Amino acid sequence: MKIDNSVKSVGNTPAGEQRARATGQAPGGQTQGDQVQLSSLSSGMQQAEKAIANTPVVDQARVDEIKQAMTEGRFQVDANKVADGLIDSVRQMLAAQPAQT
Repeated sequence: MKIDNSVKSVGNTPAGEQRARATGQAPGGQTQGDQVQLSSLSSGMQQAEKAIANTPVVDQARVDEIKQAMTEGRFQVDANKVADGLIDSVRQMLAAQPAQT
């Protein structure tokens, strides 16, 4: 896609005024300042994004703890809990699928 930087004539507006608007200048050659104000919610979102970016995806301490428990034979797998989790996952996948006819 090619971006066209030319300004096209609109109605009876003088060409100089159009050019001034396109460059952010007032018709007299003065620069207009655009202002943007962000809400407090926006700054809160930015802080949350920074916190998430700095949070590790894996809790390495927990992983090391489980590895140690497995090595020592203390780690117990609850087969019923695993089965319930698998059944719930399958139910969610089936519910998310579109109806087939």
